[in-house]
Amino acid sequence: MLDDIKVILSHTTHPGNIGAAARALKTMGLKHLRLVNPTDFPSAEATRRASRADDILANAEVYSSIEDAIADCKLIIGTSARSRTLPWPMLEPRALAEKISQDTDKRPVAIMFGTENSGLTNEELQLCHYHVFIPTNPDYSSLNVASAIQLIAYEMRLAALNVESNSVEVNEELEEGEMPAAAKDVEQFYQHWQQVMANTGFFNPMKPRMIHMRFRRVFNKSQLTVSEIKLLRGFLASIKKFDPNDN
Repeated sequence: MLDDIKVILSHTTHPGNIGAAARALKTMGLKHLRLVNPTDFPSAEATRRASRADDILANAEVYSSIEDAIADCKLIIGTSARSRTLPWPMLEPRALAEKISQDTDKRPVAIMFGTENSGLTNEELQLCHYHVFIPTNPDYSSLNVASAIQLIAYEMRLAALNVESNSVEVNEELEEGEMPAAAKDVEQFYQHWQQVMANTGFFNPMKPRMIHMRFRRVFNKSQLTVSEIKLLRGFLASIKKFDPNDN
């Protein structure tokens, strides 16, 4: 289970937080760290703060976009400490850990963390199936990104140890088409969907009115499978045959 969890830091500004994150992961048995456009990495400060978790840093993967960082993942989780304009399905860390331990077909899993000052952007959070929320003191909810990673990683480890102690084995194999679709395939479908909405006049890119966000939420709730993506994209392709502007 732990080997299927990818922790993603987006646009981290302080290298010390990257090192502290690596240390937090290693203490809980996680090892996959991905960085999206870090301000300063590699860094001696990151190595110092990692405190013998420098192997996590050495193997960290650096990406230029969040879409590339989550492309191979099937369940996308975003950390969120504040309410957003459009509500999204929320989980606390323990419930998230239980879900990951039980839904073995929805792996690999990406857990995304945003910048130190403002967290994930709304655009990044729209890529997620769920948001995870740490129920901190409402009068003082400030939580360092490395501390948040430590808390969530701890719950992941507890869930993994529980699976191991109960000797839970999943023998049922899903057909390939019924496996959850990878993030890159889902994103390509969303782009196709948005293009068709624009072509038919249902959606005006200049005045989106949150329509594309609402559709993302609908499809993220269903956690589309490989066969469903193919079915929907086939339907979208068929609409082009009736486009009066298509010569």
